[in-house]
Amino acid sequence: MSLKAVLFDFNGVIVNDERVHEKLIEQLLIEENLRLKPGEYQEVCLGRSDRACLLDLFTRRGRVVTEAYLMQLLERKSQAYQQELASLEEVPTYPGVAALMAEIRSVPLPVGVVSGAMRSEIELVLERLDLTQHVSIIVAGDDIKASKPEPDGYLMAVMRLNDHDPELQLQPEHCLVIEDTFAGIEAAKRAGMQVVGVANTYPYHMMQRQANWAVDYLTELEFDRVQRVFDGTERTDGIEPAISEG
Repeated sequence: MSLKAVLFDFNGVIVNDERVHEKLIEQLLIEENLRLKPGEYQEVCLGRSDRACLLDLFTRRGRVVTEAYLMQLLERKSQAYQQELASLEEVPTYPGVAALMAEIRSVPLPVGVVSGAMRSEIELVLERLDLTQHVSIIVAGDDIKASKPEPDGYLMAVMRLNDHDPELQLQPEHCLVIEDTFAGIEAAKRAGMQVVGVANTYPYHMMQRQANWAVDYLTELEFDRVQRVFDGTERTDGIEPAISEG
């Protein structure tokens, strides 16, 4: 088995924007004469698509959510997100993202982004962070209805990377995923992929229990060692030998 592609989650891995999303979801509910309960965003929305988050929140409150109504909510939330980012001088990101993507592309390996966020949001952030040139494919919330922890997004990424480069002959087991939530880790594992859990949203020890590898920060990820583990040139009996403990 060899490493042939790296797939990044978006919110919580590339862009540090969970507080922005929680604020916008809360505003959207208020506009619909509803309220977000304490802790409900973390319970319902973390690691899941905006589609799944809004559908569950509104269904819990007895609202009948048609596809047209849901699309209207998603569009309103996406527009508000883009306006929020436009007001920021700098897009909040995490240390090491740009350097890691550049290292992966120099191997060279293709990079994908798999997220429940809307494509317009992902493209805006990648452009603002000057990362567009590193990303070969995007699987966004516009593309799939199933949310993480369902594996659909990661499986679609494999198909799209093979369409992008038929000679790649990519299979799920050739992919490394970088995630920050339990739902995302589960989705990647159900797709048959190995996962680096970065402790941007949950503590390191919780990532360590869930993912194949764990780091506190992406700056600690020893990508060359992970690649050697994939290629079978370095043994590991767990997560510690391949990744800095932090």
